[in-house]
Amino acid sequence: MKPRWFVRGDLDGLVGLFIDNLLQLLLILSLVPPVCGIPVEIVVSRILPAAAVSILLGNLFYSWQAHRLAVRTGRDDVTALPFGINTVSLMAYLFLIMGPLWQKTRDADLVWAAGIFACWAGGILELLGAFVTDPLRRWLPRASLLAPLAGIALTFIAMPFVFKIYAAPAIALLPMLLVVFIYAGKIRLPGHLPTGLAAILLGAGVAWILKGFGLTPPETPAPSSSIGFHFPLPAFDKLLSFLQREGVGAFFPVIFPMALFNVIGSLQNLESAEAAGDRYATRSSLSVNGLSTLLAGFLGSPFPTTIYIGHPGWKRMGARIGYSGLNGILITLLCLLGLTGSVLRVIPLEVTLGILLWIGVVITAQSFVDTPAKHALAVAIGLIPCLAGWAALIVETVVRATGVPLDAVATKTGGDLVLAGLFALGQGFLLSSILLAAMVAFVIDHRFLAAAGIALLSSLLSLTGLIHGVAITSAGAQALAGWWVAPSFAAAYLATALVLLGLRFLPRPSS
Repeated sequence: MKPRWFVRGDLDGLVGLFIDNLLQLLLILSLVPPVCGIPVEIVVSRILPAAAVSILLGNLFYSWQAHRLAVRTGRDDVTALPFGINTVSLMAYLFLIMGPLWQKTRDADLVWAAGIFACWAGGILELLGAFVTDPLRRWLPRASLLAPLAGIALTFIAMPFVFKIYAAPAIALLPMLLVVFIYAGKIRLPGHLPTGLAAILLGAGVAWILKGFGLTPPETPAPSSSIGFHFPLPAFDKLLSFLQREGVGAFFPVIFPMALFNVIGSLQNLESAEAAGDRYATRSSLSVNGLSTLLAGFLGSPFPTTIYIGHPGWKRMGARIGYSGLNGILITLLCLLGLTGSVLRVIPLEVTLGILLWIGVVITAQSFVDTPAKHALAVAIGLIPCLAGWAALIVETVVRATGVPLDAVATKTGGDLVLAGLFALGQGFLLSSILLAAMVAFVIDHRFLAAAGIALLSSLLSLTGLIHGVAITSAGAQALAGWWVAPSFAAAYLATALVLLGLRFLPRPSS
């Protein structure tokens, strides 16, 4: 069989992935200048082209990888892995590395160099992770890998877009419901019109009609960007100059968890793809993840790339092989020509968000459907740290916008909103989600020794601050790193391990 590079469903997949990638680029264009002090001209001429080329590399590889799988298996339903900039890492690098450094030094060139360094260090860690995570993938219960994915899909992907949709219901609500109804009901539109495209055209048409009658709904302002050809250039000199400075190691408490987040997140996405029927090699998939991030840093982008959440959603849309590569080409052309901010002048952002909401919902549902029924409880438990991480981000965003010190808010809320517990659970939420879900799944299977091992690992990670290591200060929630960071959590997990070892010797109930 010669698999086709493009099928009709690839147009729907292209629309969804293009919008997802575009949203990240618009976030960079909108947030980097005010948060990091880097001029818009640098963002448009250097950072966005670098990010686009790294996206292009990954998208082309994953399309080729899907084609090879289709040829090898003789199947015509293989879907390429989606790929782009990681939203959580983007926000972490902006607000935990580049933003604070800008507030301290007011040196935009130094801030840019620090971001490039963080991207490079994260890429190296991702590349190393490609060679050690496959055994981990085989040992851990599927529930522990899919639960954090569902948590991220439900919180960081679906919910923010729901808020934007309901803030502009006149143009956004109908397209969102159209996407959900047609995909959920597996309804075929006349002429095989792609659902995502139909929803966007409908929403854009309503928006323009309302605008014609002077009833313009609230819009997301289109970021300005200069149109012209912007060829990506190496920025390795900035990395070298930054490495000669003192205090470089101070950024690793942010860089290491984010790199681990990308590696484990990509591992979970591979597990999600396998659950949907497409098994991809772990090492090559994660290696390209790391290499794309290194390319981004080499050309001047501070933002890592990663395998995206949402493979089953794109598969359900009918996307197959070509949507990924074509998306990379279009995104690259958009950035090289400086047209990123111009898109929103034609199509309101709000009318596109229903597609991304659908992706988040599908992933959440899949996490329960594609795990053993007895492990559903483990998936539910694994959602809790992700909810805490999302809630902590909301609290910090509101506090930062109002200018009120976070520690003062924590004192005033008291027992109504226990921010100390919220931020402790939210710190390292991805790891906590995996660990909690794995412990529960192992206990359900009466594998108490494995569960005790997870509890001991949780104790160690607590001591080093990779989970639960956070301090609430006037400047915000500060991640802690070192040794003996969260001893109370470490002691609790150690006691849990001892109890689990004791349970191992209890008689097992008959089935």
